[in-house]
Amino acid sequence: METMRAVRKRGSEQGLVLDELPVPTPQPDEVLVRIEAASICGTDLHIRRWDQWSSERVNPPLTLGHELCGTVVAVGKSVHDVSEGDYVSAESHVTCGVCFHCRTGKAHMCERTQILGVDRDGGFADFAVIPASVVWQNDRAKLPPQIACLQEPFGNAVFATSTQDLAGRTIAVLGCGPVGLFTIAIARAFGAGRLLASDHVPYRLDLARSLGADAVVNVGEVDDVPAWFAEQNEGVGMGVVFEMSGALKAIEDAFGIVRHGGNVVLFGIPARPATIDIAESLIFKNLTVSAVNGREIWETWYTTRWLLEHGVVDLAPLITAHMPLERYEEAFALLESGDACKIVLEPNGAIS
Repeated sequence: METMRAVRKRGSEQGLVLDELPVPTPQPDEVLVRIEAASICGTDLHIRRWDQWSSERVNPPLTLGHELCGTVVAVGKSVHDVSEGDYVSAESHVTCGVCFHCRTGKAHMCERTQILGVDRDGGFADFAVIPASVVWQNDRAKLPPQIACLQEPFGNAVFATSTQDLAGRTIAVLGCGPVGLFTIAIARAFGAGRLLASDHVPYRLDLARSLGADAVVNVGEVDDVPAWFAEQNEGVGMGVVFEMSGALKAIEDAFGIVRHGGNVVLFGIPARPATIDIAESLIFKNLTVSAVNGREIWETWYTTRWLLEHGVVDLAPLITAHMPLERYEEAFALLESGDACKIVLEPNGAIS
């Protein structure tokens, strides 16, 4: 029996293990992918910590990883649009295809969504089985593995920014994790006006500057974050605020940073319910508030591919390191330190 390695949450406790498992056999509607690159996400950190969210959502044992790419090495008997040898990524949200939202072209809102590496085994392994319905074809000549695996998280920022007109607008990005940094890069590429960003990690703020932020603020070093944004924008609130962190204070600040008549886009997921004064913060300010989750399937993917293949946005500077699968503990520790953006695991050898 052929075996493989997989980074797993083995049980209901903190930490992960590198297990040896049988290579899975794809079901009739699935494909088997030899994983070439899989990047670590904040969701993976939560599962490793085994915090309240993950302990309530995840059912071990589970192979982590939902940002992946690789080569198809086997296909189920009912699969006709994917072939052995195809170089692919995957939409991590596996939707049902039959609910109201799926049938009306809004699969990203499917209420029965299962997520790779969260609800079913993912890609931190030598091989992964995924439904053929979530396979996305790549051009290896245009997207190397370390970039192809980032299409899934980059798509979050593409979806978030697609809800707004960016050209000439004053824009604030709260939270400079990977998706926040992707948002800064897209906003700058599409002609944003004054572009400001906030975070509490110096490494991330340096990256934000390098991507085109005009000014950045460490939220741990100022008493009044909305006042700082106003000072940086001639005393006026920002036209569009992207809240990408999920921090309760940042969500509250977003409604103080935005100008009257402006737009707030909510992406970050708070650990606890947030409290907002609807009258003062929304109604009296005539705000438009948008919430985004995941990617539009498949519209966002087409935009994402075009932006990357045509060099409109370069994600390479945001890859801090790539490591072999067996160094997963080192990779997770580096991300936890805050001195990293994206780390790519390479289950099947170094990426040239």
